[in-house]
Amino acid sequence: MADKRKSVSLAVGRGEKLPVSKGAGLTAKGRAKYNAATGSKLKAPAPNPKTKADAARKKSFCARMGAVAAKAKDGERARASLKRWKCS
Repeated sequence: MADKRKSVSLAVGRGEKLPVSKGAGLTAKGRAKYNAATGSKLKAPAPNPKTKADAARKKSFCARMGAVAAKAKDGERARASLKRWKCS
């Protein structure tokens, strides 16, 4: 079965991703480009959740990205995003 995911090129220089020094992750411009190309509905980070849905999203993100940071050879961007999301 073929993988139907589209490849989207995002770069720090074009302002689509934040540099590691600013917490990594996508900017609003990067999310818009990715969503347009793939039909996704990426949302902005929720480091201070105000609703149950945002709290669940944060918990899920922290769990997934924590595993990525632990297993990655150089998990610099993953660790920066965990810090930005205030994952403990």
